[in-house]
Amino acid sequence: MKALICDEPGKLSIISRAEPKPAAGEVLVRIRRVGICGTDFHIFQGKHPFLEYPRVMGHELSGTVESAPAGSGLKAGQNVYIVPYLSCGQCVGCRKGVTNACQNIRVLGVHCDGGMAEYLSVPAQNVIPVGETSLDDAAMIEFLAIGAHGVKRGGITAQDRVLVVGSGPIGMSAIIFAKARGAHVTVMDMREDRLAFTREQLSADALLLADADAEKKAARLTDGDFYDVVIDATGNRGAMQRGFGFVAHGGRYVLVSVVREDITFSDPEFHKRETTLFASRNAQPDDFAEVVKQMQAGKVPTRALNTHRGSLDDAPRLFQDWLRPEAGVIKAILEV
Repeated sequence: MKALICDEPGKLSIISRAEPKPAAGEVLVRIRRVGICGTDFHIFQGKHPFLEYPRVMGHELSGTVESAPAGSGLKAGQNVYIVPYLSCGQCVGCRKGVTNACQNIRVLGVHCDGGMAEYLSVPAQNVIPVGETSLDDAAMIEFLAIGAHGVKRGGITAQDRVLVVGSGPIGMSAIIFAKARGAHVTVMDMREDRLAFTREQLSADALLLADADAEKKAARLTDGDFYDVVIDATGNRGAMQRGFGFVAHGGRYVLVSVVREDITFSDPEFHKRETTLFASRNAQPDDFAEVVKQMQAGKVPTRALNTHRGSLDDAPRLFQDWLRPEAGVIKAILEV
């Protein structure tokens, strides 16, 4: 079969390798669409901290069942999406039902080879029928589920005033699902074009440029109260630390972002505000189901989010093009 491999930072190659043979309990999926995310770009650029090369990337996946084990409820020819988090099922996280926090988790395309290939074999529990959802939309379910999980972690309701910091794809997902819960959503970013997109396509209620006066502007927008929930989706240490100052007294702060460095905050302010701090890692099965539900309800503007597409064969060239900020990529999809 054909596969796209990242041999080393900055080098992508189309290779031929053996088609995978499903182990007991595994489904062989013919991959049809692969969403490209920031993780893939970081791998390509050599910025991912926990990765060994060479690696076949790809964790935002949809396709068609080629073969499935008896009793799986899946059948050949069925359109599916893939949950890319391979959990052990035995550790304390899995025993508690938080499989996204599995101690031994392996993520397709990161810890093991992923789906930028014609075929992929994965455990049956990680293969979900898409129903009436298109293969294009199904390839976007995973990144949207990450934002949905962050919104769930923050316990967002229609009574909340929410600030989403960072309007990349994950931040956009958080906006979508916070809005779906009826919250008033302000978006903060350094890029005015991204801010404009969130207002025009995602119905953001207010915009805040992340400049030196952002705190003063936020105070004016909220009559000095600041925000019941702040969600950081920047992946930037400085922004994550700054975000504590936008949380209202009694508010919640959700870090969808993760960085290698330590982050710090003012303990007197944290204590005074009785801030609740949440980590938000990957997503859980109910988050994926919520994405599908909101897609079917017409609450996710997938056509607007999918700004770029191309073929697996063209990916070595396209990755270089899509990395340029002026390319305006929000979500790119490869057709396999």
